[in-house]
Amino acid sequence: MHPQIVQDKPGTCPICGMTLVLYKTADNKVVDPHHEHGSNPAKGHAGHNHFAHAGMITDFRKRFYVVLILTIPIVLLSNMIQHWLGVHWQFTGSPYILLALSTIVFFYGGWPFLKGLVDEAKAKSPGMMFLIGFAITVAYIYSVAIVLGLQGMDFFWELATLILIMLLGHWIEMKSVAGASRELELLVQLMPSDAHMVMPGMVHDVKTDTLKEKDIILVKPGEKVAADGIILEGESYLNESMLTGESKPVKKVKGDKVIAGALNGNGAIKVTVSHAAKDSYLSQVIRLVGDAQRSKSKTQLLADKAAKWLTIIALLAGISTFLYWYFTGQSLAFAIERMVTVIVICCPHALGLAVPLVVARSTALSAKKGLLIKNRTAFENARKITTLVFDKTGTLTVGKFEVSKIVSFPFGEGLKVSLTENEIIRLAAALEQNSEHPIATGILQKAKDLALAVPATENFTAITGKGVEATVERKKILVISPGYLKENNIKVPDSFTANDTETVVFIMINNELAGYIALSDEIRSESAGAIKTLKQNNIKSILLTGDNIKVAKVVSDTLGMNSFIAEVLPHQKLEKIKELQSKGEFVAMTGDGVNDAPALAQADVGIAVGSGSDIAAETAGIVLVNSNPKDIVSLILFGKATYRKMVQNLAWATGYNVVAIPLAAGILYKQGILLSPALGAVLMTVSTIVVAINASMLSVKK
Repeated sequence: MHPQIVQDKPGTCPICGMTLVLYKTADNKVVDPHHEHGSNPAKGHAGHNHFAHAGMITDFRKRFYVVLILTIPIVLLSNMIQHWLGVHWQFTGSPYILLALSTIVFFYGGWPFLKGLVDEAKAKSPGMMFLIGFAITVAYIYSVAIVLGLQGMDFFWELATLILIMLLGHWIEMKSVAGASRELELLVQLMPSDAHMVMPGMVHDVKTDTLKEKDIILVKPGEKVAADGIILEGESYLNESMLTGESKPVKKVKGDKVIAGALNGNGAIKVTVSHAAKDSYLSQVIRLVGDAQRSKSKTQLLADKAAKWLTIIALLAGISTFLYWYFTGQSLAFAIERMVTVIVICCPHALGLAVPLVVARSTALSAKKGLLIKNRTAFENARKITTLVFDKTGTLTVGKFEVSKIVSFPFGEGLKVSLTENEIIRLAAALEQNSEHPIATGILQKAKDLALAVPATENFTAITGKGVEATVERKKILVISPGYLKENNIKVPDSFTANDTETVVFIMINNELAGYIALSDEIRSESAGAIKTLKQNNIKSILLTGDNIKVAKVVSDTLGMNSFIAEVLPHQKLEKIKELQSKGEFVAMTGDGVNDAPALAQADVGIAVGSGSDIAAETAGIVLVNSNPKDIVSLILFGKATYRKMVQNLAWATGYNVVAIPLAAGILYKQGILLSPALGAVLMTVSTIVVAINASMLSVKK
């Protein structure tokens, strides 16, 4: 069965600029027959493999050299060139030799453009290939007619040089823009193809993609980790810089998580695989980058529309130019030459690549730095941010709460009962053992340090934003926040003291206050610098936290933030974001992506920080692998830089055409300035290469 076309409006490959026409084969596979395909996860448009461009670059180079050799005799046999040189090298049959050589150049050298013309015509979506194919076809047919008897001068030398320059331009341009996907290619190459599976009595080498949950693999010194998992045995330092942007090797011991693609140091480790390779953090990143590169923001849609209009303008301008010169007394050859030059010079290649090249580079480059873009529009909107709202725990602070104080209150009849510190921790840990909240983690770690046996719970209930309650050893136990006490008018004993940097949870037994646990969370060393950079860029910083006012004020004042909002429940964060937006602020919100999901979704730009394993589930448009506040600032500044690159490229591509089209049409003909088709091709190619080089200069500043 012949492949059926399945795409009415084909896309354009952001790397080579060629139209992608998608077909469905007999076995229901969607392919683009003009591009190489594979199972690589870093594919672009519906299976288009960006790493197949090496073959295309080689093909253009080969065609260029063949055409170069043939162009030399074509130029020397052309009447116009001989007239300029003052020689006469004509002989019997020379016009037919010129025709034969030019025919080879037209069909062999011009084949990529002729094929593109047919594909774009079939898809009813004329673009760059259509324009070039149309221009060289007109020049060839007219020149053949001259050889066969039509009066005039042929275009064979212009045709040959035009095709030669277009091939050279595409070759250079494809080499220039190939770097746009190089960072993504490096991410793909991080995943090792083989793994050492530990089996009873032996270690067996297997393909990485065959690994499944609970398999055990051995990672030798200097090797890459083959799958996400948890260290079962051994310890080592792992380099995760290409995955998370963390430049220093991270020490990993038994029980720690490891990420596929991380480079092992000098220790051998055994790892229990968490899930199949296709679900690994690295695979998710690659899919995420691919999706982001294919998604189109308003800026790119605008550029696409402009490129479409430029194609129409090119055809209309070319035909109008031909009609004007022909009907004002110029020769047919002159009119055709002007038309061909106009059509070639205003090919929308530079305009069509202006945004996609920046997109391809920015998404892949940011992924290498631990900045994962899920929503292109959200990323580009970073330039509009006026207020950045920070969730405190794990972003501005380390997020690792440690128990700093354990205090018991006398309770019971006659206030005769008083729990030991160990008993308070033991009961609190019982309620917190199913929670992943940083405070719960701190309490559980303390219980572990004290080697306490944590009892089981019954009738567990979460008190939204205020704490938890359950039955432990037939006693009703509550672990609650100060807000709960205030709400229920429960008086705290005078002996209660806590400094302004501590977070406190209270323990109640059978509705009586039995004590409290104070925990501290250290402010990150990078936080102050991040807030300072935001101020320098006229972006207000606001702390939004469920912590008490005293803790929030200390953190806010220490870092020099604009303001803080404290004692906010998770569902109230959404309302606070709305309040800021109602005041005309363009708000970015950073949070852990779980409790903060509604607020992240409401914010103009949602930035989720933390675990890369939860990428797919986040509601935010952007995910930061590390919780470093400097990364948040880097992301915003990178978003601004990316948008600037897009605007620069669009300005260049548009401005070039505004100047070049009138010159190509012959507006300065009477002043002796006239562009040849070959020079038009040179200018068009240069404009595209300028756009490509400008995109390649984009970088993430830490």
